[in-house]
Amino acid sequence: MSEKVPKTSQDLTVVVQTLLQQMQDKFQTMSDQIIGRIDEMSMRIDDLEKNISDLMTQAGVEELEEDIKFTKTSGTA
Repeated sequence: MSEKVPKTSQDLTVVVQTLLQQMQDKFQTMSDQIIGRIDEMSMRIDDLEKNISDLMTQAGVEELEEDIKFTKTSGTA
């Protein structure tokens, strides 16, 4: 450690304030990165849901599910 040792209470205050500011900056950077990753994950999930929905529509699965629900609620089998 090449930093000088604080000799007065003012020196100590400056050191502590600098340290707290550095910690706050690092925390803000990490928070921004986490929020960015959450936003990216949210967009990917939305895209995945859309793709699954499109595939289900192409496969006719939605129509089949509606027919099954109708059959169960109408009592005819």
